[in-house]
Amino acid sequence: QVQLVESGGGLVQPGGSLRLSCEVSGSTLDYYAIGWFRQALGKEREGLSCISSRDGRIYYKDSVKGRFTMSRDNAKNTVYLQMNSLKPEDTAIYYCSQGIYWGQGTQVTVSS
Repeated sequence: QVQLVESGGGLVQPGGSLRLSCEVSGSTLDYYAIGWFRQALGKEREGLSCISSRDGRIYYKDSVKGRFTMSRDNAKNTVYLQMNSLKPEDTAIYYCSQGIYWGQGTQVTVSS
């Protein structure tokens, strides 16, 4: 059974940083694409970044390019999302997803 568990969310001031983690069990990062998403209150879920299973390239939503960095550690079966220069509009629940599987999400709140 595939499980994804996010962690690392919290409360941070504008301009601050957080690093989210997503640990995957029951699957592998080598052969399946995996991505980060978020959903703000009252808004639709949006994709932020993903790692291609075909060539390992990483893609980003324009609004987070240059601020967010996705990476993976195959040995730990974990992907990360380093988020810098956070803004209040980044406040949301952040999820990782691989195929049809989703984690439970981790809350990120950017506020002074």
